[in-house]
Amino acid sequence: MTSTDLAIILPEIVLALFAMLALLGAVWTGKDESASTVSWITAAVLVAVAIWISLSGGGTRVAFGGMFVDDAFARFAKVTLLLAAAIVLILSEGFFSRRGALHFEYPVLIVLASVGMMVMVSAGDLIALYMGLELQSLSLYVLAAIRRDSVKSTEAGLKYFTLGALSSGLLLYGASLTYGYAGSTVFKDIFAAATDGHVGIGLLLGLTFMISGFAFKVSAVPFHMWTPDVYEGSPTPVTAFFASAPKMAAMAMFARAMHDAFGDAVADWQQIVALVAVLSIFLGAIAGIGQRDIKRLMAYSSISHMGFALLGLAAGTERGVSAMLIYMAIYVTMNIGTFAFILSMEREGQHVTRIDGVSMLSRKEPLKALAMLVLLFSLAGVPPLVGFFGKFAVLTAALDADLVWVAVLGAVGSVISAFYYLRIVYYMYFGSDEVEQIDGSMSPVQWVVLMVSAAIMVVGVINLFGIDGLAASAAASLVVN
Repeated sequence: MTSTDLAIILPEIVLALFAMLALLGAVWTGKDESASTVSWITAAVLVAVAIWISLSGGGTRVAFGGMFVDDAFARFAKVTLLLAAAIVLILSEGFFSRRGALHFEYPVLIVLASVGMMVMVSAGDLIALYMGLELQSLSLYVLAAIRRDSVKSTEAGLKYFTLGALSSGLLLYGASLTYGYAGSTVFKDIFAAATDGHVGIGLLLGLTFMISGFAFKVSAVPFHMWTPDVYEGSPTPVTAFFASAPKMAAMAMFARAMHDAFGDAVADWQQIVALVAVLSIFLGAIAGIGQRDIKRLMAYSSISHMGFALLGLAAGTERGVSAMLIYMAIYVTMNIGTFAFILSMEREGQHVTRIDGVSMLSRKEPLKALAMLVLLFSLAGVPPLVGFFGKFAVLTAALDADLVWVAVLGAVGSVISAFYYLRIVYYMYFGSDEVEQIDGSMSPVQWVVLMVSAAIMVVGVINLFGIDGLAASAAASLVVN
């Protein structure tokens, strides 16, 4: 380990040290009494680190003998997930504080999960990847069960932990097979083990088990089973976090492992990823139709959207990775805005999650209903909103890679999933007055996040705020042509 290695991984070290200091400080000053202050300070630190990473310059730097990679791809993912974590943390503070449920551990766990995610997207080695993944996962398990007085929250944490342990086992078994047949855990050495664009049967088995582990982390079929129950049972701010930053990190980790370690054998994993993508799109679209709880509905929405992101990865090209990054950045923005609205759904001080609770919202709060309409239309991929351009990018990348059947089925799945988004819009504008409606007003933070997210979906159609150029540069740093 050299000073250069430490300089490359310095943002992760800073956040890890901050988490430990925040933990000590919270205990010293009275635990939960300081939780609100720690939350705001933590959000500021996350934003500061995101800005630091975005200004750290171009090029690719490698640390610890190839175990840690700092390139444009990693920086794009890190900035996105850190900003998402900071915004969700700010939204969480007000929600938990009003219920007397804000614990000092919450912001600390968010930071530790973020450190794990940062290591995941920069991992150039199977061991580093697993270390980052487990740091993130263990933090998320605790976050799911952080409402100790809630049976649902405890159940969500237990389910997530049990199924997460299974996925970790699959991933580890795949990693051990890969190491056994490639003779190394470093991605560049595994890449070299592929001959004539194909891997041997042993490496192929290892690759298959690793894809299974990755599919669990991105909520892809057939490893999606944990998502609806965990989304519903976890406290809503935690669900908002699950649906944003970890999804970005998991997709980036998936892409890096496929291209850095198996990029010379695209034909061996392309069909697997394409099938998983199509199945995720259709299951999320069809299963979401029958949902009446908005958190469960967003879980199936997440499954479907991860399928679309996987379409970009399935292309196996630089353009496909760029489309995937564009899609994920848009998805995270849409989801944060949507959850800002969901967090404000209250009736007589109680949080409401039934979708018919928004009935006739347009009469009482027309601007709030309009912003939610924009976000829902964007989630459905309705042109000319930004969400449409995200789906257009991944479908075009699939077509360019001659995955015509995948692109066609993806478009069909998108039309099906539009139903449950439009149903919420129907309730807001044409619902029944007889249904018990939400009466909770939004906090200033929730209102700003909702309005800004909706505005981005409209104004972003001009040039996507330059995200497409940044994504193209990030993809070029990852994919070997």
